[in-house]
Amino acid sequence: MTNLRMDELIIRRVEHPDELRKVGNLERTIWKGEDPVPVEMMVATIRNGGLVLGAFLEDKLIGFQYSFPGFDGKQSYLCSHSLGILKEYRSYGIGQKLKWAQRQEAKKLGYELLAWTYDPLETANANLNLRKLGGIGAAYKENYYGELNDILNAGIPSDRFVVHWWIQSDRVQKREEKEYAEWSVKEDNILLNYVLNNQELPTPAPMNSTLMHDVLFVAVPARYQEVKAKNQDLALQWRLKTREALSKALDCGYEVTDFVKTNGDIHYYVVTKK
Repeated sequence: MTNLRMDELIIRRVEHPDELRKVGNLERTIWKGEDPVPVEMMVATIRNGGLVLGAFLEDKLIGFQYSFPGFDGKQSYLCSHSLGILKEYRSYGIGQKLKWAQRQEAKKLGYELLAWTYDPLETANANLNLRKLGGIGAAYKENYYGELNDILNAGIPSDRFVVHWWIQSDRVQKREEKEYAEWSVKEDNILLNYVLNNQELPTPAPMNSTLMHDVLFVAVPARYQEVKAKNQDLALQWRLKTREALSKALDCGYEVTDFVKTNGDIHYYVVTKK
C-alpha cells in the first residue's frame, strides 16, 4: 500500500488548460483508455458555472472531480458528472474529501443542489453518497445508460439512482460533522429481503403492498461484483427485484435517505416517508 500522510494532500480548483490536460490523462489511466472529457469542454464548463477539482500529492495529480451546470425546468443545480482516484490511493477517503471540497466550492458559486447518479447495487458508493455525505436517493432510473460493456456493467441493465445533495441543509452539515442516525433493521419493516443459499436464486420475502411503515429497509448484496462473477443469473435477479422494490417505494412517496452496513452478506437501504 502506498504511504500517504493526509495533511500532505491538497484539493483545489483546476482551471488552466495545461492542468486540465493532466485531468484528461488521469481519466485515461483510471478508466483504462476511455476517452476523457475534452479540455475545451472543461474550459467552457468552468467559465459557465461548472467546476473541476484536483487532488494533489505534492505536484502529482492523484484524483479529480468534474461537474457541470444543470437545469431540470424548475431547479438549477450542479451536476457532479465524474470522480476518479488512482487505484493505489483509493483506501484513504480521498473521494469523500473531494466531495466535501466540492460542496464548499459549489456554495461559493451559489448552488444549493448538487445531483449525480450511481448504481444502487454498488454498496461502497451507497455508503458514501447516502450515509457519509447525506445525499438522498430521489429517483430510480431503469437502464439509464443503455447497454454498457465495461467490466462493472456488462450483462446487467445500467439502472441508476439519482442522488440529490442539498449542500446548504442542516442534514448535510451534520454529516460533515460526522453525526449519523442509528437504525435497527426489523423484519416487519423490510420491504425487500433475501435468503441466499449457495448462490442459488434469491427468495424474496413477501412485499408489504400497503407500505404502512414510516421507515422501510431494502436489502442489497454487500459485494455485488462478487455475486455477478459467480452467478450472472443471481446478479440479474438482484437488479430486477431491487428495482421493483425501490421504484415502488419512491412512487408511493418515500425517499432513500440512508444506508446500513452489516457484518454479513446483506446491507440495507433506509427508505423513509417524505
